[in-house]
Amino acid sequence: MIQLLCAMQGVPVIVLLHELSQYEGDWSILPALPRLFVKYGHSASWLFFIEEETKVTLSALLEVLNRYPAQEWFLGKRLHDNEASIIHHYAFSEDPSSFSYPDTTAGWALSAPLLKRLTERIRSENLKSDFTIDLKHEIALFIWEEGHGPKLTAVPEFCTQPRDGCATAFTTYLPDCGHPVSKNDVFVAVKTCQKFHSDRVPVVKATWEKESGFLEYYSDVTDASIPTVSLGVSNTERGHCGKTFAILRRFLGKAVPKADWLLIVDDDTLISLPRLRQLLRCYDPKEAVSLGERYGYGLTQKGYSYTTGGGGMVLSRTAVSRLLSSSCGCYSDDAPDDMVLGRCFTTLGVPITHSPLFHQARPDDYSEEMISTQHAISFHKHWNVDPVAVYRYWLQDTRPRDEL
Repeated sequence: MIQLLCAMQGVPVIVLLHELSQYEGDWSILPALPRLFVKYGHSASWLFFIEEETKVTLSALLEVLNRYPAQEWFLGKRLHDNEASIIHHYAFSEDPSSFSYPDTTAGWALSAPLLKRLTERIRSENLKSDFTIDLKHEIALFIWEEGHGPKLTAVPEFCTQPRDGCATAFTTYLPDCGHPVSKNDVFVAVKTCQKFHSDRVPVVKATWEKESGFLEYYSDVTDASIPTVSLGVSNTERGHCGKTFAILRRFLGKAVPKADWLLIVDDDTLISLPRLRQLLRCYDPKEAVSLGERYGYGLTQKGYSYTTGGGGMVLSRTAVSRLLSSSCGCYSDDAPDDMVLGRCFTTLGVPITHSPLFHQARPDDYSEEMISTQHAISFHKHWNVDPVAVYRYWLQDTRPRDEL
């Protein structure tokens, strides 16, 4: 969860954003700004947002912030798109590099005057209840306000890689919590359908399938050559809620080996199972865990968060059991499975845990500067790319990892 550093006139105050209120959607920032203004707006000169894994040299940070006079400022390390991106709704398609947004791992800052105006705007406007997909880009768009607000001002002392003169530096999203969990602790469910048996499934087999312990392909037909399992749910062109809930029931049943974790992916998901197993060591499967790339729906109107399906949805056995023990489920077989799961888990009080190492789109849809410093766990879609080459370049580890 993002942390917040409030630079005060006296001693800085550190706030854990998820403890600010009972509303889970505060991670999307906009709902939290009015509460932050009420609590800190009259005493803080700056709000400085960082990730849990960001290191801060406080004296250097205060020295940087003191350079800027008391007016509206939006400060950060600049990122920009190299090409029009689907996750940014193809904004600035004629010149994607013309718009900058902050690298949140380096930290970003709002001055008190800007916080005041943003709060007034949030309170007075009926904010659009829509999707939150890439928070840093959407925050920058909201602040810019089609040219009525400030653009991001680049601060060289906000860094990801440590060097002399930096006020911040980033460690890693893939911490060392011990030996990776065993291959047999993760059951992998690949959603596919007959029309993709001949093109997408061979990519899975040529790349990451061999890293799995237990894996099944779930299709609308049985194909012994793969092999696939038919769950008795017809293929749908939109959502796959019916198929996903059938997978959940099968995971808890006796037809498959018992495992602590369930990974549900699409047949065009590319994933590093060794890195995932390393990350899972940081979580307790006895707790209800829903892990992946977090999106939001209607968060400015008390909506809900969900793990987006294309990048991979990871569920602990406990989370699956709690979900299936409830009355929450699909309103139709073609409902969006990831959003239904998110709505259900929100109702059940199960937090949606975000890891930016999961990606709903292709590498080309993200800032290369940002993803080149990650140890990405997944990407999604084969459109206009060589998926095998993407896997080898971004996801395949060249050094052997410990096997349990």
